[in-house]
Amino acid sequence: MNGGLERVQQGCATLKPAEKKVALYVLNHHEKVLMMPIKQLAKKCQTSEATVIRMCRSLQFRGYRELKLSISASTAKPQDFNERYRDLTADASVGEIIRVISNNSLRSIEATLSVIDEAAIEQAVDVLSKARKILVIGVGASAIVALDFEQKCQRINRWCEALTDSHTQLTSAVHVTSEDVVIAVTYSGETAEIIDTVNIARNNQAKIISITSYGNNQVQKLADFNLYVSALEQSVRSGATASRIAQLTIIDILFMSLASKNYSQSIDYLERTREAIQNRFKK
Repeated sequence: MNGGLERVQQGCATLKPAEKKVALYVLNHHEKVLMMPIKQLAKKCQTSEATVIRMCRSLQFRGYRELKLSISASTAKPQDFNERYRDLTADASVGEIIRVISNNSLRSIEATLSVIDEAAIEQAVDVLSKARKILVIGVGASAIVALDFEQKCQRINRWCEALTDSHTQLTSAVHVTSEDVVIAVTYSGETAEIIDTVNIARNNQAKIISITSYGNNQVQKLADFNLYVSALEQSVRSGATASRIAQLTIIDILFMSLASKNYSQSIDYLERTREAIQNRFKK
C-alpha cells in the first residue's frame, strides 16, 4: 500500500489516545519525521517507542521504517489534505453540487487506491474462485453494493446471493460451511447486524472477507481478509455517496479479478447473458 499520509489521516480517528497523539504529530510534521529515528519521535510525542510501533501496526504498516518510506512516496506529489472532501451545504447551486459530487467521488477513489492491499485482494479472489457459494451481506447503502456484486456474479455463472435483511443474513449464516465465503460490506465496520452474522458464519468455518473503511473496527477483527476503502466521508449529511463509490470500486476490482482467473469461460458467459438481454428487448 502507498500513500502514507493518506493512510495516517484516514486511520487516525480509530486509534487509541496515545497512538493518535503520534499520528497527529506525523501529519503535522511529516517532513521532520522522515529524518527522525523512532526514539526521537517517541520523545517528541512524550510517549514510548512501543507506542509508535503500535500506531504503525494499527495503520497496517509493518513498522516505523515502512511508515517513513510510505510517507516519502506520498509527499513526492503535494496533496491538500484539508480540501479533499466537501459535504452538503445550504442553497448550493446545481453547478456547485455537480463539482462537489464529482470531486468527492474522484477523491474517494484516489484515497481508496492509497490503502488497497494488493496481496489481500489476491487472497480474497483466490478464496472466492474456490467457493461453493458466496454470500454478500450489507444493510442501508451497503446493501446496494452487495446487490451489485450479486448481479455481476450472476453474469459469469457464480453462485452468489446478496442478503440485505438482518433476519435473512442470520438464518443463511447458520447454513454456511468451510466451502463458503461471506463478504461483509459495512463502511463503519461496526454495524450490529453484520457483526452478528459474521460471528455465526465464522463459527461455521466460512471464510470472511470484509470491505470497511480504513482503520480499526469490529468486522475487520473478525475477518480473514480485510479490504479497505477511503475513510474520508465522516458526515451523515452526505448520504454515503463517496463511500458507496469507494465500495463499488473494490467490488469491481474483485469481480474483474475473479472473471480474469477464468477468462475464456467468463467471456463466454458474459456474451451469452448479454445476448439474452438484447434478445428480450428485440421482441
